[in-house]
Amino acid sequence: MKYDRIFNFNAGPAVLPLPVLEEIQKSFLDFKGSGMSVTEISHRSKWFDHVITDAVERTRRLLNLGDRFEVLFIQGGASMQFALIPMNFLTDGKKSADYVNTGTWSTKAIRETEIQGKKYNVVASSEDKNFSYIPKNIKFNSDAVFAHITSNNTIKGTQWASFPDTAGVPIFADMSSDIMSRPLDMEKFGMVYAGAQKNIGPAGVCMVIIRKDLLSSVPDNLPSMLKYTTYSSKNSMYNTPPCFTVYAIQLVLKWLEETIGGLDKMAEINEQKAKLLYDYFDTSNFYSGTAEPDSRSLMNVTFRLPNEDLEKKFVTDALENGFGGLKGHRSVGGCRASIYNATPQEAIPALLDFMETFEKENG
Repeated sequence: MKYDRIFNFNAGPAVLPLPVLEEIQKSFLDFKGSGMSVTEISHRSKWFDHVITDAVERTRRLLNLGDRFEVLFIQGGASMQFALIPMNFLTDGKKSADYVNTGTWSTKAIRETEIQGKKYNVVASSEDKNFSYIPKNIKFNSDAVFAHITSNNTIKGTQWASFPDTAGVPIFADMSSDIMSRPLDMEKFGMVYAGAQKNIGPAGVCMVIIRKDLLSSVPDNLPSMLKYTTYSSKNSMYNTPPCFTVYAIQLVLKWLEETIGGLDKMAEINEQKAKLLYDYFDTSNFYSGTAEPDSRSLMNVTFRLPNEDLEKKFVTDALENGFGGLKGHRSVGGCRASIYNATPQEAIPALLDFMETFEKENG
């Protein structure tokens, strides 16, 4: 059966690989000969045990994690981690953490730390230029428990091209929108977490990758569902996990590993896609990128047209021509093309053709 699918540039929930969707479709009525849908199997069954174990092992291989890290699946999204991180790791009233503020999600993470009365320092911020860049030459505090960053900023269209030197302080990174888009040197990180719905799966779960030695500092007197040790000690199954979402993530990881060929190859593809768009903006008098060139995101390409009326028309006309999700975030306006891992390469030249036509007709 042929489906009338558009080029999906939504920021999240976002595009998934078509082979993954087709595999899900096949398993929706009968998963692995079980006679049950993948949405009906027990999380204690052999079928789901294979799903979650395989998802963890593929994560380990793709990121070269070794045995130092736990891979967890936690409900509540990345926004839940904003609160859980200070709750679990800033347990002594004298302990403090460093935060780098690069936009909306960093601001929210800082706010959750402040609400709890925990100590923190904002060691750098790009708010002075409307979060259009990633700060450089940051001086981190040597006694900080962790240094928190948002690796990619979906709303402002900025991304850390390389990660900061924290002089040994473990980086805790919200990677919701660029997890698995490139290789990582995990030696720098104490924790990486990602809401699935942008780059690795549908909404409903947050992947948390955490260094095992850090778990020893989690206090016992927190509510069970608010402790990372609850999830690490029960293979993310203290309670019923979001089974379908974990299954979809497993399939995306399989696609990354077996079809794409790993994260080096994925990074190469992502760089090619983004370069086409940014090169076009750099030679256009009609479209203009909003992020500073050395801070541009490879995942979320934000841009403006000469005025807001044209931007509204652009978004409307684009959808009529098979290009969805190009409206910028409601807090900043403008336009945004989210070009995550699963965005097919042919989507970019097709979008550029539409943009050229739109400019000719409206410029």
